[in-house]
Order: sequence, then structure tokens, then C-alpha cells
Amino acid sequence: MKPRYFVLPLAMLLPLLAAGQSNTNNYRCTQGNLVRRVEIVYETGVAVPCEVHYHKDTEAPGQREVLWQAFNESGYCEARTREFVARLQGLGWTCSAAQSAGADARRDDTDVLGVGDASE
Repeated sequence: MKPRYFVLPLAMLLPLLAAGQSNTNNYRCTQGNLVRRVEIVYETGVAVPCEVHYHKDTEAPGQREVLWQAFNESGYCEARTREFVARLQGLGWTCSAAQSAGADARRDDTDVLGVGDASE
């Protein structure tokens, strides 16, 4: 079989695979009385651009830190988020997937997406 026959079905499956992972893009982590959140912020309906936001809710309420951002590479923010959450868990934090407002965990926070260099 020719390779091109594999490309089209694979291209059609990728959005479905990405949608299946979208429910674990936001995490809430606790350690004692401390609360941290790690969230991925997207533009409406697209996987990139995206940013990974880190909130220290108990120490700095209302403030956020942008850990990573991607403008071209789909999956970059998701991979960095999973790695960061695993690092927090290694430091003794208890993390769980945060509840999303809808069926899809992708949130439209276009207004908070920064403009600058991509970390990818």
C-alpha cells in the first residue's frame, strides 16, 4: 500500500485524539492549605496559540504566571502542563483534573494570551 493512503485517515483521527485529551488540561493542586492551579488557555476553537497559566491561589490571589506558550506546535502546551503537574506531584502536591465549565475543557481567554516569543 502507498504511504499516502495512511496520511488521510491519520489526519482525520488527530482532531479526535486531541479532543479526547482536552478534559485533563486544567489541574488543581493542593498541599496542606495551599492551592495551585495549572491551566491551558486557548483561542476559541483552535489548539494554538495557547498558554500554560500557573496560579498560586492562596499566596497570590488573582495573579498568574505564564509558564509556556506556543504559536505553531499543537500539543506543546498540553505536554508541558502534564510534565509540570508531574513535577508538582513529585514535590508532594496532590493534583487532580479541574472541573471545566462545559464538555470541552478548552477555555476562551483570548484577552489574556500574551504577545511575545514562542517557547516551542
